[in-house]
Amino acid sequence: MPSSTFKNLASDKQKRIMSALLTEFSNHNLADAQVARIVKTAGIARGAFYKYFDDLTDAYQTLYRQAMQEIHRDFSSQGVTPFSEESYYQAVTAFVDHFSGGQYDQLIKRHYGENESLLPEAPIPADLPVVAWAAMTLSHATIKEIMLVPANRDAALDRFRQALQRLGD
Repeated sequence: MPSSTFKNLASDKQKRIMSALLTEFSNHNLADAQVARIVKTAGIARGAFYKYFDDLTDAYQTLYRQAMQEIHRDFSSQGVTPFSEESYYQAVTAFVDHFSGGQYDQLIKRHYGENESLLPEAPIPADLPVVAWAAMTLSHATIKEIMLVPANRDAALDRFRQALQRLGD
């Protein structure tokens, strides 16, 4: 989590820092990222970086969390409960089509391909219904496959639709 010092910065400075993080983590995986490049791009002192974030992992998680909030903002209003095969399918298709080539495209590809395994897994709510959990898991696996291998888009979506149909049975 970014520090309260970061949260209290002027909006334009926060945006400049987040833009520098996006540039760094879109072009370099977490293991190869450098604070030096981030602070140079953001125009801040190295010491300031450590006042805002604990380390590179904290900065990465802050950026990724922001990206996911922005990405899901457009789709969260399309709630898919109770379970509806078509709603899940349409949401995933719209998500993939909307965000492929967007500002977070490279970040997400690098996350799935290189960084995801370096981070702790997010907890899944214990009270999440089984069908919703399965559909969510399949949704994310389908998105991941398409982001990593765009040529598999149609096959992945077809497999996803078939799996959703089986869940609905």
